[in-house]
Amino acid sequence: MAECGASGSGSSGDSLDKSITLPPDEIFRNLENAKRFAIDIGGSLTKLAYYSTVQHKVAKVRSFDHSGKDTEQDHEPPYEISVQEEITARLHFIKFENTYIEACLDFIKDHLVNTETKVIQATGGGAYKFKDLIEEKLRLKVDKEDVMTCLIKGCNFVLKNIPHEAFMYQKDADPEFRFQTNHPNIFPYLLVNIGSGVSIVKVETEDEFEWIGGSSIGGGTFWGLGALLTKTKKFDELLHLASKGQHTNVDMLVQDIYGGACQTLGLSGTLIASSFGKSATADREFSKEDMAKSLLHMISNDIGQLACLYAKLHHLDRVYFGGFFIRGHPVTMRTITYSINFFSKGEVQALFLRHEGYLGAIGAFLKGAEQDNPNQYSWGENYAGSSGLRSSSPELCLAQRARSGTFDLLEMDRLARPVVDLPLLLDPSSYVPDTVDLTEDPMARKYWLSCFEEALDGVVKRAVASQPDSIDAAERAEKFRQKYWNKLQTLRHQPFAYGTLTVRSLLDTREHCLNEFNFPDPYSKVKQKENGVALKCFQRVIQSLDALGWEERQLALVEGLLAGNVFDWGAKAVSDVLESDPQFGFEEAKRKLQERPWLVDSYNDWLQRLKGPPHKCALIFADNSGVDIILGVFPFVRELLFRGTEVILACNSGPALNDVTYSESLIVAERIAAMDPIIHSALGEERLLLVQTGSSSPCLDLSLCTSKATSQLLLVPQSLVVLEMEMESLIGGLFPGTLSVITLDPLLPQSRLDEGLAALVRERAADLVVIEGMGRAVHTNYHAALRCESLKLAVIKNSWLADRLGGRLFSVIFKYEVPAE
Repeated sequence: MAECGASGSGSSGDSLDKSITLPPDEIFRNLENAKRFAIDIGGSLTKLAYYSTVQHKVAKVRSFDHSGKDTEQDHEPPYEISVQEEITARLHFIKFENTYIEACLDFIKDHLVNTETKVIQATGGGAYKFKDLIEEKLRLKVDKEDVMTCLIKGCNFVLKNIPHEAFMYQKDADPEFRFQTNHPNIFPYLLVNIGSGVSIVKVETEDEFEWIGGSSIGGGTFWGLGALLTKTKKFDELLHLASKGQHTNVDMLVQDIYGGACQTLGLSGTLIASSFGKSATADREFSKEDMAKSLLHMISNDIGQLACLYAKLHHLDRVYFGGFFIRGHPVTMRTITYSINFFSKGEVQALFLRHEGYLGAIGAFLKGAEQDNPNQYSWGENYAGSSGLRSSSPELCLAQRARSGTFDLLEMDRLARPVVDLPLLLDPSSYVPDTVDLTEDPMARKYWLSCFEEALDGVVKRAVASQPDSIDAAERAEKFRQKYWNKLQTLRHQPFAYGTLTVRSLLDTREHCLNEFNFPDPYSKVKQKENGVALKCFQRVIQSLDALGWEERQLALVEGLLAGNVFDWGAKAVSDVLESDPQFGFEEAKRKLQERPWLVDSYNDWLQRLKGPPHKCALIFADNSGVDIILGVFPFVRELLFRGTEVILACNSGPALNDVTYSESLIVAERIAAMDPIIHSALGEERLLLVQTGSSSPCLDLSLCTSKATSQLLLVPQSLVVLEMEMESLIGGLFPGTLSVITLDPLLPQSRLDEGLAALVRERAADLVVIEGMGRAVHTNYHAALRCESLKLAVIKNSWLADRLGGRLFSVIFKYEVPAE
């Protein structure tokens, strides 16, 4: 994470309100619910971590008692909706200059009302220097923790929990930042921490690491020699000088020694032969900028070579760099990267971390959290409450300081369910969920940022409409608008702020911001209405399908899936139609579809496959509520069941747009089973299983996060077979009059997979995966390689995207893939 230096400049710390641009309660949030603190105090920066409980709103559904009623004539909606308060856990990390430490501690003391907090874990040199101050201000006992242990714990935590945490830096590339996807196994790796000196640590497991070397020539050397050479005492000013310098005026290059003959030696003429080599013979003064640049190159090259040698010695190809010397400064990262590439001939990767400034604070927090053990859970970055990776050139840092931009925030929320990789991925280590990286595609980035900005009015309107009885809904919706708009502006100027920028991350950020202002499900009433209407049409659709011949029926089922997928309120072209024409229905959607041959058309191959033996088990990722799930997906499921294929129907754990949620799917399945004997018997015989994906996003990330287990109990009808950690814990009679469903929504909208789903996929030996929808099958997973057969199908409901793909609005993607032998 980038920040500017703290020493001797900026606003006074006497008044917190005067020295920062954000209100204090936006920086130190949920202090009244803080349960535990940790702090990492370096020479100039303080990093504070605390754990709090957060109250948030969750949309819940509950079915009505329809026993004895003719539901076909019943105008009552299929279920009722309520919004209730729930509590979950959040981690807060705040970074600020030591200049502000007294004022910040004062603010915390004034707002800390939880008397359970007795101890604060502390690490870094300042844990000794400021121990008495902290204990006096906060009236908490300070427990000092080992610096290196905290760094390693923090590094492991961010690498496991934050996608796109690690990146390579390439100054002359576009983009400069190239983020790494989460690797299934982060060990072993080399951590090079560059503070005053250099520490090199080999990390082999979660708790096993070894200090294997280091050097006294580090950041302190650069600072000290730089001060002697330039008379500049401030670290960031020294970096600022270096960014403007020309080291070739001071350094002796290979071409200075060999002239044109360097080519015959196989060496680049611009290679540094001797740092400061020209200063001994040149009879002139050297500029401060040139000397600072030469010094930075000298120190960085030395560290890079040292790290490379240790990596080679221990057979490691990943080296993470962190510490005071790095701090996201481009000149430093560029020089270290060049050095590693040069000395390893490209075999060793130099990697940097978005949140490396927080590693010590995170590790100190984890050291004091054994009773809760945050490693038992999956965590995710909350985009609404995090600052993001800032552009960190020294020039911009000076401008930021004029605005007192000295506070930096990271927030992480505990996910309601552990998340893992899909066992059917061909190669989890190379899997990339997103189809387009917007940091690498300026034209696509410009379009999608504008698209999301233009859609804001509609989202605000929908959010307000979802809470008609709330007197402050409009006010909260306006705050959401401003928050998300600000995020979009940040991403216009710094696309790399939260890692790789994708359509998925833009959608997830919007959901985070909606949750931030207590709009858990803006489309709840739309889904309720559309589910009710579609249920009334189900039997008629099934009867028309059953009247067809086998081959005609297969095409009609696929067209029904595609027509259902048209009903996507996240697509402006569709929402405009649905709002202007309330009578737009299933048959109208079919007529909107592109005629065959489709834009991507593997249907003939799929039809031939259906003439063979049935699949053992199909995993289907459903998309939208209403027509999509009820008239598109369930008839398709019914046909697979009729063929003898077991079906795992996976729906979102939490709400996003008008996507069907797991709890809604339970009620829909109950109503359909009452109308259809095939669905009824499949549920009772556990050949149809309803599961939650663990995702709360319109997109889907099938990659690894973590695999820790928890047990949870959900009360459902016994005949609705639902995957939880213990299948036998299902309670209730066969279709009881009232179905009570607890919605297990993660606080943090995210797009990764639930571990229970992964376990069931293994148990049932799934050999077909069906991924439906533009978000799940086009924006993500279009290129995903699986170990089994797969169907990826969607209707393109965005004119710009259709044109880019060579099609038109409502073009069809039907992609049937068989893994290579």
